[in-house]
Amino acid sequence: MLPLAFCAAMPAARADATLDRIRERGKIAIGVIVNGNSAFGSIDPGTGQPVGFNPELARKIASELSVQAELVPVLPANRVQFLQQGKVDLLVASMLLTPERTTLLDHVPTPYYRNGGTAIFLKRSGIRRWEDLRGKSVCLSQGSSYARPLAATYGAELKGFKGMAESLLALRGGASCVAAVHESLTLNQLVARDPQWRDYAVLPEEVDPAPQVAWVRKGEKDTAAAVDGVLQRLHGSGWLIGLEARLDLVPRSPLLVELRQQYAGKP
Repeated sequence: MLPLAFCAAMPAARADATLDRIRERGKIAIGVIVNGNSAFGSIDPGTGQPVGFNPELARKIASELSVQAELVPVLPANRVQFLQQGKVDLLVASMLLTPERTTLLDHVPTPYYRNGGTAIFLKRSGIRRWEDLRGKSVCLSQGSSYARPLAATYGAELKGFKGMAESLLALRGGASCVAAVHESLTLNQLVARDPQWRDYAVLPEEVDPAPQVAWVRKGEKDTAAAVDGVLQRLHGSGWLIGLEARLDLVPRSPLLVELRQQYAGKP
């Protein structure tokens, strides 16, 4: 017997090949972000397992689909390739919805978070606004969606790194860049809670804010529909707001409140 979540999500007699394979294996491979100290995903040094918002959401999606979760750590530089090459069936990996990415992949319509990027820098650097980065070296992750506005709008000189950890290490070293740009939630938490970053500050305004969505390969509409139904139920039940609170992610996302109200009572 097929899991009910899959049956409800299938609009046609035959699902796409990925959805068929997930059912047959009883397992879904999900790429999750493990980007240094990111609140959305990192590696627990004690267990070696992915932890954070994205990994917990990925496990919940698998549970709701009545299959096992196989979590595959990815970075901004390789997450698209992992999906395109079939190493994962789905990405829950802090990938913002951008027009450029929709030319490469399909996405699950209902977002699960919303955020943008901010810059972190030494307080004594004199940086007060995005325009102050013009002509200066800025570190970020390879594959970051923030690269385009930083270069095109603010004229920053970009230096790409494997992930957030490497980028922040370069910033602290002082030789590679005067600022680093990554998702704002993690950087705000660093300067607010980590004594090692007490001499640093972040910009209050976000660059390139957009929804975080889950991604599938082009044409895999049934897989996207199955996951979309799960996300709508998780919003409606308040599970995602509860996860945000349990992980103490601040500032809280207004989008989660909006979607909780939109999908409240969804069966």
